[in-house]
Amino acid sequence: MTIIRSTFFVALGSNLENEGATPLGILQSCLSEFHREDMQVAAISRFFNTPCFPVGAGPDYVNAAILVRANLTSRQVLERLHKIEALFRRKRVERWGMRTLDLDLLATNQEVLPDLATYEIWRTLAPERQRVEAPDQLILPHPRLQDRAFVLVPLADVARDWVHPVLGQSVAEMLAACPPEEVAEVKPL
Repeated sequence: MTIIRSTFFVALGSNLENEGATPLGILQSCLSEFHREDMQVAAISRFFNTPCFPVGAGPDYVNAAILVRANLTSRQVLERLHKIEALFRRKRVERWGMRTLDLDLLATNQEVLPDLATYEIWRTLAPERQRVEAPDQLILPHPRLQDRAFVLVPLADVARDWVHPVLGQSVAEMLAACPPEEVAEVKPL
């Protein structure tokens, strides 16, 4: 199989210290690991302070987004993101729990994985089920991308014009559809 150089959108987040490093320091440090994993960071958003999601689940987050280019498949990129998270002592204990480093693969070009029907199941999953259920395979674009100001605000810094392959809306349009009070909570550092 020939791998064509692809563009990947990745959300970064941290709300726990790691060996004395602050969440901001962790995000800044993790960026150098992408090159070691054969991924070129082509654009970095500003860093933002955002309320913990879900509300009350822990300290506030520092979030950012990056645009990455690599001659890898989406699954290979996800494996490498998990490897970078492990370097920063990420533990997968609780869904939506606190973490030293969270790297979410948001989208790859116009790819929909594993297929449109499965994507739609996860995109339309009832909110009460979202908290307790997680897919056992890579779902792209991220099923909650359009719902989260803390993802869209940083993503707009690096990919404002990218169009969601299923919803047909740009990042700017999805961000404009977010509740203004949620957007206002995402504050640049």
